[in-house]
Amino acid sequence: MNSIKEKLLSKTATLGVVGLGYVGLPLAVEKAKAGFKTIGFDVQEAKVEMVNLGKNYIGDVVNEDLEEIVKSGLLSATTDFSQVASADCVAICVPTPLDLHQQPDISYVKSSAESIVPYMHEDMLIVLESTTYPGTTEELLKPILEKSGLKCGQDFYLAFSPERVDPGNLIYKTKNTPKVVGGITPKCTDVAAALYEAILEAPIHRVSSPAIAEMEKILENTYRNVNIGLVNELAILCNKMGINFWEVVDAAKSKPYGFQAFYPGPGLGGHCIPLDPYYLSWKAREYGFHTSMIESSMMVNDRMPEYCAERSSKILNRFNKAMNGSKILVLGVAYKQDIDDYRESPAIRVIKELEKEGAEVIYFDPFVTEYKEHGEVRKGEHELTVELIESADLVIITTAHSTVDYEFVQKYAKAIFDTKNAMKHIESRENIELL
Repeated sequence: MNSIKEKLLSKTATLGVVGLGYVGLPLAVEKAKAGFKTIGFDVQEAKVEMVNLGKNYIGDVVNEDLEEIVKSGLLSATTDFSQVASADCVAICVPTPLDLHQQPDISYVKSSAESIVPYMHEDMLIVLESTTYPGTTEELLKPILEKSGLKCGQDFYLAFSPERVDPGNLIYKTKNTPKVVGGITPKCTDVAAALYEAILEAPIHRVSSPAIAEMEKILENTYRNVNIGLVNELAILCNKMGINFWEVVDAAKSKPYGFQAFYPGPGLGGHCIPLDPYYLSWKAREYGFHTSMIESSMMVNDRMPEYCAERSSKILNRFNKAMNGSKILVLGVAYKQDIDDYRESPAIRVIKELEKEGAEVIYFDPFVTEYKEHGEVRKGEHELTVELIESADLVIITTAHSTVDYEFVQKYAKAIFDTKNAMKHIESRENIELL
């Protein structure tokens, strides 16, 4: 019988992906495109049905690619975890959100592992890709998987390889983004690296343990969180001082070394950057350690939606308008430009803050026609018309989508609060105020 590495080299291995969301579906597609028979697992029947029909629902997946690999039989999806028994490698790509108390919720990882256990077999590889706190793979996953009666590093292989997905990035996709891999044992790392080497067109960076790989992922996103917290705080100060902070950043980034430009905004969005520091600070408390710099940046970033609402109120006051009863048009609810992903979007929190003060809020987003929060669906405006813009007492830009005609907005808006510097190229600025 061929070993798992031989199967990976010959592309005769069957690969599984648990969780068919923003991380899992692109990964499953790349596995199938590389020539591997791939099975996607998800508890949501709607996603499974769409995959099996070749219907795409993720922006970073090419529609034609999905359709082709499904028709060829290389990719299928199921809610039946018994099919794990036919897989040689399984990647876990499920959500790792925060609970109501801002603590890590790893229940999806735990339940995924428990669903895999009854169908595990010898010479099998399990890789966790979901972002989590350092220690998860070894302290949580390994004991659950060893309930199968198989011994990790001897009978099966276990590793952590953090997802690196940047929705909407036109250059770096799953296929060409370097991959970090850390296994429980050197053999685990070796097998996991062989998997990604067979799929990706990118360097594979091996590290000595899953904890290194888990902490590396947290570092990537905490780095952004801290730097964005810095520029958000400086933007608030510069507003008080009457200084255009966007111009300050543009001047600073002219330095060819020792500086990377970060920009302020209404808060942080997406799955990783707003959440990862909470995972780290939570784990740090186990060691009696407080991540003071990180926690300070989190506080600054968390307060930005509220600050944007306060600034909006001051703008309205200059027009003799109270927030209570004013009509406000919010442009953009996606967490970043030119995508349909609104996970943890600060724009949604801005809307809530405005409505708390009695404002009538409507929104337009060419990529997000509706969004769901706490089980309720909220629909956006279908078209950005002259009538819609003129009807608003204030327009707030919370996502800088490139498909929006900002000159058109500026022409008809009474007042604009631009939190993303989306109107930087517009010369007529009498009704524009920057964050």
